Amino acid sequence: MKKHVLCLLFLSFFVASSYAQLRQNFYQNTCPNVESIVRSAVAKKFQQTFVTAPGTLRLFFHDCFVRGCDASIFLSNNLNAEKDHHDDQSLAGDGFDTVIQAKAALDSNPNCRNKVSCADILALATRDVVALTGGPSYKVELGRRDGRISTKASVQHKLPHADFNLDKLNTMFAAHGLSQTDMIALSGAHTLGFSHCGQFSRRIYSKAGIDKTLNRNYALQLRQMCPVNVDPRIAINMDPTTPRNFDNAYYKNLQQWDGAFVNAITKLGRVGVLTGNQGEIRRDCNRVN
Repeated sequence: MKKHVLCLLFLSFFVASSYAQLRQNFYQNTCPNVESIVRSAVAKKFQQTFVTAPGTLRLFFHDCFVRGCDASIFLSNNLNAEKDHHDDQSLAGDGFDTVIQAKAALDSNPNCRNKVSCADILALATRDVVALTGGPSYKVELGRRDGRISTKASVQHKLPHADFNLDKLNTMFAAHGLSQTDMIALSGAHTLGFSHCGQFSRRIYSKAGIDKTLNRNYALQLRQMCPVNVDPRIAINMDPTTPRNFDNAYYKNLQQWDGAFVNAITKLGRVGVLTGNQGEIRRDCNRVN
């Protein structure tokens, strides 16, 4: 029992000391214009396609929840990388491309070339797409390093599924130091983007009928958008009211919505970070140096 407690205390100290090295002005002496350069690249990509927003936001979440916020989701590994797992195969290519374009913009500046990690670029791009869709603009802690490992196996049981109940969600988020309030706030990011019919079809077409935990009117609406035997890859809006706005239409009852979201996504950005001499700053986000 004592060994178990000591292990938990050591782990808590290690995690806290890692994210304690993050700071908002991390690049002030190496790439002082990092935020404006990334913001400009993200805005340009957003003008090309709205999918930039939900794609980038979802990519950040999937990256942080597996091996920590280390951009390991970008790496290739002979079809055995994180992005090859079935839970990640629905990630939008435009999310990846947003970071690639922002990195290219940074590398075109001699002062910033190979100075900013892909993990930090993703964190900044996430903030920027939230702001571009009407959500809060917030300060981003920086100083993450990029990981060198990405495996398909590491994704297993690390991401929430559509059939998770509250207890399962709370347990999964708590493992990353996130509270139920954080979980609810981050879930509100589903106000942007879409889901694939195959992700929730069992809840609207089970032998017992519609899942009783679902709002029946909403479930019937989902049935109209995802008929029986529809291609499971068909995508539908998660928020049918304002799918292109970052607002609280996904749920109406969370008070102080913006503040709760900013606090939660800041905490998410600290999960499992590599700092200092850990990891690397990739020259190419898709492969280790």
